[in-house]
Amino acid sequence: MPLTKLQFKPGINRDITSYSNEGGWIDSEKIRFRLGFPEKIGGWIKFSAATFLGTCRALHAFVSLGGAKYLGMGTNLKYYVELGTAYSDITPIRKTSTNSITFAKVADGSPLLTVTDSSNGSVENDFVTFSGAVSLGGVITAAVLNQEYQIVSVTNGNVYVISAKDISGDTVNANSSDTGNGGSGVDGLYQINVGLDTEVGGTGWGAGVWSRGTWGSGTDLSTVSELRLWSHDNYGEDLLINPRDGGVFYWDSSQGTTVRAVEIGAINGASDTPTVAKQIMVSDNNRHVIAFGTNTIGTLTQDPLLIRFSDQENYLDWTPTAINGAGDLRIGSGSNFVCAVETKREILIWTNSGVHSMRYLGAPFSFGIQPLATGITIMGPNAIAAVNDLVFWMGKDSFYIYEGQTKQLNCTVKEEVFGNFNSSQSTKVCAGINSEFNEVIWFFCSNDNSVANGGTGENDKYVIYNYAEQIWYYGTLSRTVFLDRGLREFPTAASAGYLYNHEVGCDDDGAAMSSSLESSPVDAGEGDKFVSINKIIPDFMFNGSTVDAPSVDMTMSMKNYPGSSYGQAETNSVALTGSSTTTVPFEQFTEKADIRLRGRSWAVKVSSTGQGVQWRLGSPRINLRPDGRR
Repeated sequence: MPLTKLQFKPGINRDITSYSNEGGWIDSEKIRFRLGFPEKIGGWIKFSAATFLGTCRALHAFVSLGGAKYLGMGTNLKYYVELGTAYSDITPIRKTSTNSITFAKVADGSPLLTVTDSSNGSVENDFVTFSGAVSLGGVITAAVLNQEYQIVSVTNGNVYVISAKDISGDTVNANSSDTGNGGSGVDGLYQINVGLDTEVGGTGWGAGVWSRGTWGSGTDLSTVSELRLWSHDNYGEDLLINPRDGGVFYWDSSQGTTVRAVEIGAINGASDTPTVAKQIMVSDNNRHVIAFGTNTIGTLTQDPLLIRFSDQENYLDWTPTAINGAGDLRIGSGSNFVCAVETKREILIWTNSGVHSMRYLGAPFSFGIQPLATGITIMGPNAIAAVNDLVFWMGKDSFYIYEGQTKQLNCTVKEEVFGNFNSSQSTKVCAGINSEFNEVIWFFCSNDNSVANGGTGENDKYVIYNYAEQIWYYGTLSRTVFLDRGLREFPTAASAGYLYNHEVGCDDDGAAMSSSLESSPVDAGEGDKFVSINKIIPDFMFNGSTVDAPSVDMTMSMKNYPGSSYGQAETNSVALTGSSTTTVPFEQFTEKADIRLRGRSWAVKVSSTGQGVQWRLGSPRINLRPDGRR
């Protein structure tokens, strides 16, 4: 009998039964398809051994006129600028207290100190830097006090608690000699209030986060405290940043990384600048700074549908006149702005009710806006990614594309994604582009990883759409943000206090990275006949492997009926008999493997668990023989 070539349709299909997906792949883990053939995805390594504070959900790369390559990083606790693998804290200051702060120990043997500062406006986990303090008389010295602290708890609007530490970060416990108050000349620099690293919801009295929002009041309505998200964009070689529903700040790169960002309204020459916004961007084509969901001129009241834009080439002038390009627009539908993204031709805007297009018109109106589609949802502000003139996003129950018009994507893993989706953490969804492989990737938190199910409540899954080949695949990986290569050599992602360079090597930061791919069953004829398989001729490439003898396991499984089990895997790989499953390890120069399997249908699984292994599957062949009806 002639050998049978194993060729399956590219991509993963989970939206139909395994049996009806004959000739296709049904499951994947850290696999991509390139030119129709599957291969293990590239590995990743830590960008730096240095860590940052908080959960990073925003990255923006830009370059100075002098060629310095910066990376803006927004976490729920801080905003950093990375330069040369060092993370510089440029978080803005919201309040300065002068000669008004006192300290008191809580108890001997305890590091806790009570800090009194009237109307300081702090919340738990905020950061404050003290200066001018003197020793409390014992081990709580001036050096201990005069540094940055993170607030442990808030007692009331005037009092909070910190935990004493030395300059190395080690705990310092007060003693009986610490009876002072720090002196009369203590100053405090309070950074902008920190945000949450998770969504917190609930109903009834005290719903939400302690001391925030509706906490302390009764309500029958569902309350959600959103996690901290950032928008940012470079203005030339400088940086504009905005914590969602917070102020707009400017960082001057020429001042160096030791200088913090400042509110644009405090800069000399500022006129009617926004005091609050949900998102900002700098229009690439016409150099307007645009604020979405901002306050009206002359008030501090935030309008969630109001859009304001500065004069052209002037981020400080927001006062509309007859001779400048500043102005405003209001979105005509919906009740809340979600996000916006700029393409080459327009700015697309999402509200909670649909999608709008905002285009530059020139004088005297500057911008115009019109609706594109209604009833279109989006998971959250970071669930969108743009490449070339294509825009992709994840909706509440579908994926979408905009290419001049809005269309729903045909997704073959829809039930796999949305059937195991943690809807309480939908705002954590983040999208990114991996342009080298024509991929848009979404990271999300699965229901399996919800706190209620004993998980972390953080992103643990990904789904990829290959927009060139129009296929889907998915897997498991924890990332909170993903940035395509461009100014940086590799794609960059963040997780658990680290940045990672992706598509580097074939391992998980120096450890082995497991990968697997599984096919649907293939019938012998119409499924009414038995066949036997007695030989496999492999077809693998191991280019990019870093070990001398890379190998993968290929498992052939057979069964008699769609609902029956494949049985238990064999440990021996050659000349097997009497089993419904056979696993064979293949190396670069393995010629064949002799096996013995019998059944009405068969399936293939390819997997690797070794360190330093990179592989690509071609078209292996099997010796398939008819074996009767019984």
